[in-house]
Amino acid sequence: MDRRHFLIAGTAILAAPYVARGASTINMRFAHFGATDHPSNIAAMQFAERVRARTDGAIKITIYPNNALGDPGQQAQQIKAGVIDIGLPTQGQLDKFQKAFAAVVLPFLFDSREEVFKTLDGPVSEWLTPLAEQEGFITLRNWDYGFRNLTNNRHPVNVPDDVKGLKIRTPPEIQIASAMEALGAIVTSISFPEVYLALSQGVVDGEENPIAVIYYNKYYEVQKHLALTRHIYNNMILTVSALSWKKLTPEQQTIFREEGTSAGDLMRKLIGEQEDDQIKKIAAAGTAVTKPDLAPFRALMGPAYDKISAYAGADNVAKMRAIVDKVRQS
Repeated sequence: MDRRHFLIAGTAILAAPYVARGASTINMRFAHFGATDHPSNIAAMQFAERVRARTDGAIKITIYPNNALGDPGQQAQQIKAGVIDIGLPTQGQLDKFQKAFAAVVLPFLFDSREEVFKTLDGPVSEWLTPLAEQEGFITLRNWDYGFRNLTNNRHPVNVPDDVKGLKIRTPPEIQIASAMEALGAIVTSISFPEVYLALSQGVVDGEENPIAVIYYNKYYEVQKHLALTRHIYNNMILTVSALSWKKLTPEQQTIFREEGTSAGDLMRKLIGEQEDDQIKKIAAAGTAVTKPDLAPFRALMGPAYDKISAYAGADNVAKMRAIVDKVRQS
């Protein structure tokens, strides 16, 4: 098998002997929850390979995709503990350690991907990066994940009333759960690796995720309807355990930052380029796709914002909304 296969399977360390300067090799574990063919894993492979090449093999990174080392919440705990060296948590995992992260994942906060990146890469990173470090996380770069959309097996969703009574799986994140509840859904939390089975067995009527997740995890095989609700944006964040970060030289840390940015750009490019095609393929597979007017959905988010403010802190939510407003005006 070639090196790419080993990386995807997450079963072997990157090849290439270390020959430089007599330093000991650092072996690192990079775990995430993306499927093996999801852009997150493709970006992770690029990151690992370029770090290996630029450090002359001094740093060898094994990738464990698709929740191989635990579900997303467990991965975040292991990153903090240094058991996993590198990961891709979302704000929804990091807010369990620092509540300010919860304010980023507000329903219908962003209007476009361009607005997202300008906001997160600038003022939001300046705000949250030091807070993450206090909790044991070195956050290097916002990668991508996407706007979340709603699928179900009962009927098309065109207006908010169509969501009422649907039993919807969400991750254990108050922002997403409260958004669905505000629309009248019955929210159930099911571990990410178990979602496909839960959908196929009718344990829940539906789920909500970015298009790439719905596509690469093949949820469309067990869902009849997809509504492009774009109700929340969240993203994976390239994160290194602070304990692991200390093992790196300043030069190696610079390489991590530079290659983390490059890999994040790759993931954003793939997500952006592939989404329309994936929607067409989902429709071709037999899943009916609707594109609702989002204004009536947005108008019902008051209770969700109240719950998120109580969890994240009203000051944090106000600060996040003010940041977005300022970016829009710039």
